[in-house]
Amino acid sequence: MSQLVTCDIFCTVVDNYGDIGVCWRLAKQLSNEHGMAVRLWVDDLVSLRRLCPEINPELPAQHSHGVKIRHWSPAFPETAPAHLVIEAFACELPQSYVAAMAAQQHKPVWINLEYLSAEDWVADCHGLPSPHPSLPLVKYFFFPGFTSQTGGLLLERDLLARRDAFQNDAQAITAYWQSLDMPPPKPDETRVSLFCYENPVLPELFTAWAAGSAPVCCLVPEGRTLPQVAAFFGQTQAAPGDAFQRGNLEVRVLPFVEQERYDELLWACDINFVRGEDSCVRAQWAGKPFIWHIYRQHDGVHMQKLRAFMNLYCASLPPDAAQALHRLWEDWNGEPASGQAAPASPGQAWNDFQSHRSMLRQHAYSWAQQLSASNLALKLLDFFREVGKIRAS
Repeated sequence: MSQLVTCDIFCTVVDNYGDIGVCWRLAKQLSNEHGMAVRLWVDDLVSLRRLCPEINPELPAQHSHGVKIRHWSPAFPETAPAHLVIEAFACELPQSYVAAMAAQQHKPVWINLEYLSAEDWVADCHGLPSPHPSLPLVKYFFFPGFTSQTGGLLLERDLLARRDAFQNDAQAITAYWQSLDMPPPKPDETRVSLFCYENPVLPELFTAWAAGSAPVCCLVPEGRTLPQVAAFFGQTQAAPGDAFQRGNLEVRVLPFVEQERYDELLWACDINFVRGEDSCVRAQWAGKPFIWHIYRQHDGVHMQKLRAFMNLYCASLPPDAAQALHRLWEDWNGEPASGQAAPASPGQAWNDFQSHRSMLRQHAYSWAQQLSASNLALKLLDFFREVGKIRAS
């Protein structure tokens, strides 16, 4: 790009870290890899600080990782709009900012960055325009997704190379475990990361692991599941640094893992339980088997989204391996697998999953390579340029 392109990303924090996690990654990538001048407007700087500890929640404006971060307060300042305006997850832009966009001779490209979904309708809606009802502005819907007909996924240009270098370096992996004050895994041990919402199935899964024939070491970053962890082991609370043991299950509580180090946890573990959108995508880039705890919605549409993704993800798996994955994912999300009257027992579903683990590991790695051809930041910039050309013609 011959001129410095500016970008404003607007984010309201709804679910602790999911929305801001995506926006923060995108802001850094557009700035550091594509040379854009990026401002990230966020209404909750405390949540952003958990992902980036150097953030000061008391400052209305600051810089970090090449991004200008602004506190999005109710009293929105008079601001010149950027060339590219990204409204993340249908948050409502300040009226004064929209009016300023409309007053520009060359209107900004206004994009509504939507939530991630594998449902079929996403490809049909990706890129559709939505004219403003009263102003000379057009907003475009941009849907992340898993096929070439969608907006792709966030992927830094060197991420997979760094992953492979880490996973093929025994010394790097040993050093990582040492940084957590942990020994390397035992030969027959399964090391699991667990990042999820509160889940009534969790005690049953812990029980199955404790009674299993091989050791399981479960690493739980500080978060919403700690009261359940404490209760399972008969404690009133659990905190970073705590370690609990029952049978063949060991649970270690980690400090909250900042975004820059979360990938290493996913790369080092054998299996990753993840939640929401951002950690789910990072688990896929890790190339390891994973189990997704999707954000629950009252009308049950979350299960439609989960099954749409499972059908896409499992399409090339043998039927028995695909069925094992379906059962564990749906059981973990509190729903019976297709064709079953009730969820399977966690122990049964876990054992079936483990019996296919080698194949699922190979599949996870191949899936990541397949997805890497569709990069969200690159597709977003291509879309931005194309819309700009259409307007200029």
